[in-house]
Amino acid sequence: MFARITLMEFRLTLRELVVPLFVLVLPIGLLLGFGFQPGSRRPDADLGGQTGAAYIAAIGAGICLAILGLSVLPAALAGYREKGVLRRLATTPVRPVYLLAAQIVVYAAAALFTVAVLIVLGDVLFGTPVPKAFPAFLGTLLLGIAALFAIGLLVAAVAPSGKAGQAIGMILFFPNLFLGGVYIPREAMPAVLRHIGDYSPLGATLKTMRDAWMGTDPRGTQLAIMAAYAVVAGVAATKLFRWE
Repeated sequence: MFARITLMEFRLTLRELVVPLFVLVLPIGLLLGFGFQPGSRRPDADLGGQTGAAYIAAIGAGICLAILGLSVLPAALAGYREKGVLRRLATTPVRPVYLLAAQIVVYAAAALFTVAVLIVLGDVLFGTPVPKAFPAFLGTLLLGIAALFAIGLLVAAVAPSGKAGQAIGMILFFPNLFLGGVYIPREAMPAVLRHIGDYSPLGATLKTMRDAWMGTDPRGTQLAIMAAYAVVAGVAATKLFRWE
C-alpha cells in the first residue's frame, strides 16, 4: 500500500512541472552557466581552495534541498490538509501518515537524484572531482535533508493552507540562502555573518558538504547543529501536526 501511494505521489509531482523545473533544472542551469566561465576549473583561494565549478555544484545542491524542504514540502502537505485529503484518508484503511511519508520519500529521492546529476555533470564537463570524503559527504547530505525537511514539516504542521505554507517557507527560504553562502560566498562574508550562517540549517549543511567535497572531515559541531534541527523540528511537527 505504501509503495502504491509513493508511486502515485511521484506521478503527481512530475505533473507539477514547477517542481522538476526548480529542483533539477535550476541547479543544473547554474552549474552550466557558471561552469563554462573562464577560470572555473582552477582552485580559488576566495572559495576556500575549491574550484568555481565545484562551488556552484555544491550551491546548486543546497538550493535543491532548500526548495524541497522549505517550499515544496510544506505547501504540498498543508494543501492536502486544506483540501480535506488527510481527513478523508483517516476514515479509510490507508493511514494519512503514509501520505506524509510518501511525500518525504519522493522529495528526498528527488534531492539525491539532483545531487548525483550535479556531481556527474561537474565531473564530466568541468573536471570537478567526485567528493573526496564521499561517505562523509553522503552522511552530511542525508542529515541536511533531515534537518530541512523537518523544518518543512513543522511549517506544514502550523500553516492553515497551502499558500500559507508556501509563504512561511519562503520567509525561511531566502534568509537561509543568504546565510548559507548562496548569494555571497561564505569566505567573503564578515566574520559575524559567517558565524551566524554556520548555525543556520542550510549554512551548516553547505559548509559540511563543501568540506567533505574537498576531503575534509565535517566538524562535529555542525553535524550536531543539523541533527538538532532535525530532532527538535521533527518532534515539534509530530506534536503540532493536524489532520484537518
